[in-house]
Amino acid sequence: MNDATAAGAVPAGPVRAELDLAGRRLSYLDFGGPGRPLLALHGHLSEGGSFAGVAGELGPQWRVIAPDLRGHGDSERAPEYTREGYIADVVALLEHLGLGPVPVLGHSGGAITGYQLAARHPELVSALVNEEGAASLPAGGPSPLSFVLNFPYTAPGREELLAALGPVIGRMVGANLRELPDGGWRLPFHPQDTVDSEELVHGDHWAEWLATDCPALLVAGNRPPCLDGDLAKAMVERRPNTRLVVLDTDHFAHDGDPAGFGRAVREFLATLG
Repeated sequence: MNDATAAGAVPAGPVRAELDLAGRRLSYLDFGGPGRPLLALHGHLSEGGSFAGVAGELGPQWRVIAPDLRGHGDSERAPEYTREGYIADVVALLEHLGLGPVPVLGHSGGAITGYQLAARHPELVSALVNEEGAASLPAGGPSPLSFVLNFPYTAPGREELLAALGPVIGRMVGANLRELPDGGWRLPFHPQDTVDSEELVHGDHWAEWLATDCPALLVAGNRPPCLDGDLAKAMVERRPNTRLVVLDTDHFAHDGDPAGFGRAVREFLATLG
């Protein structure tokens, strides 16, 4: 964490707000502060709050705005989870906030949404921070997230839901479980929605990754599971104005090496002027 953040220049907690999208709630967190806005897009099994540490590392120079993407966190489930749907939600949020162009930071599937947003709406994106978002993902075969189909979406009590998740997933999402009005509890994602969404992100996205030449930073891990090293190098070599930082961590770089991730992103953003 930088000195300015440690001194308390960034608010202690984010403000949660929401946007109505034709009757469907899109919730987002604004981490505040006097800095320039930066949009942060999470991946599957996650939500906007996962960027709290990143917001602390980047403040006060940058004001992080992090939505709970459709079907995640406090945002309502959607009828479909296509790439077009995710992008439309982000466009609506930026228009609602009157922002753009802004740097877009994304993790995993959120990173793919980020560079697809830049390809289709270059006027909204000034720079990209791609954390472990591949330019191509193999289609077909079982979903790597199919294990979530074994989890209940709801349970009468929090402890019952945690027990059904098991220790690993329980540690990952336990703090994000939501209490229901009737006293029950639910996951911060729907298992079937998650698998559907993950399957729809697979495919060849090279054309969209290469469609823009705004400054970009690709952050990759070097421990499995992580972005293939040869693919990461090719993504940087083939796209102009793109640099690569490899951290000694796995797919969740902003959690596995928060200081290293924060330093890499701060240094990149400082070059934007």
